[in-house]
Amino acid sequence: MAKEQGSGPARRASDRGRYGRLSRERVLAAALELVDREGLSALSMRRLGAELGVEAMALYRYAPSKDALLDGLVEALYLELEDRLDSASGEPSPRTARPTAAAPEWRTRLQRIALATYEVALAHPEVVPLLATRMLAVPLARRPEAVLRDHERVLALLEEAGLDENRAAAVFRAFTAWLLGYVSVELRAMVDNPEESEPAFRLGLHRMPSQDFPRLREAAPALAEHGGPEGLAAGLDALLDRFA
Repeated sequence: MAKEQGSGPARRASDRGRYGRLSRERVLAAALELVDREGLSALSMRRLGAELGVEAMALYRYAPSKDALLDGLVEALYLELEDRLDSASGEPSPRTARPTAAAPEWRTRLQRIALATYEVALAHPEVVPLLATRMLAVPLARRPEAVLRDHERVLALLEEAGLDENRAAAVFRAFTAWLLGYVSVELRAMVDNPEESEPAFRLGLHRMPSQDFPRLREAAPALAEHGGPEGLAAGLDALLDRFA
């Protein structure tokens, strides 16, 4: 039945849920918790509203679209990164490829940013794909401020290192590519059957024709091992040696 003329404005969905009145921070925290638990496919306005105890329409004040909600998840990761960097301020830097060599402060701080990003990514693996896909979809100037602050932080360190604008841009791209690429490799799916104790069957190597992929079958157990923060730091040192 059509709404009668002059019957007044539509009812505004309440944003007071089971945990009190909503805020952007609460909405993003609930979305992050949902995705951590059930994956990105579980995220919808309706499902998130149910988690918070409000109607889905109430969420549009804090994230006006599904894309905005996805961008909010990226923002939440970078805000967590900032918290980790603040709490780690003054702590020793992670192990590097050459632990006995004295590293300049800017390199130590870049290593700390890389390690903190790695830790955040491993804490929220279901959200990590958005670090690539949303950056492909969202122009630089429209990214969340927490993301822009991260970019600014890295560029400021490269300026501190004495790099000119062009060289700093090249190192920034290489740093970002190495960091996000390393995290993606660390999180890739390798195990075919977690119930299997024998490594070859656990990885499902019997499904791969040995005559077609002999090298890959042989290397798979080693490839399935994580490089950890040591591998991240060693690769970053090699990269910075090349450019700086």
